[in-house]
Amino acid sequence: MIKIEYTNLQDLDQGELLSILNKDKIREHLVSHDKFNEQSLAEWVSSKLSVDSAKGCKVRGIRVNGAVAGWCGIQFENESYELAVVLNEAYWGIGTAVFKDMMIWASELGHGIVVLHLFNTRPEYKFLTKIASRVYESTMFGQKYTSYELRVPSA
Repeated sequence: MIKIEYTNLQDLDQGELLSILNKDKIREHLVSHDKFNEQSLAEWVSSKLSVDSAKGCKVRGIRVNGAVAGWCGIQFENESYELAVVLNEAYWGIGTAVFKDMMIWASELGHGIVVLHLFNTRPEYKFLTKIASRVYESTMFGQKYTSYELRVPSA
């Protein structure tokens, strides 16, 4: 049985998190940036902790059966609340479950709409297209994304 646990980012094993964030297979789906080292990872985690403390935001590390699987969050970027999910490839199968949990968080936080931006290297997700109020192409940081505007169900 798979047990998904959400925890504070700083409570994850930082070496495991560093390894996940620096994997080429993971990085090809993310905004281009230099690989992390211990110092830049500590700065990134610190910045995500600041996001987590902001109104309407929530950022968590993800463990599956005790192992570090990645991170997720609701963060305010580009004038909207965005969902972010980054999983080690061994855990890509839990993405839908994490997404559903994040939509519950979005409802609890009082959001009416959230946006999920997926790098254009990703395939179209039919389940997202079905539930999206709008699907559009966006450009951020000089890179193209497929953006899904999602209505948040009321709590």
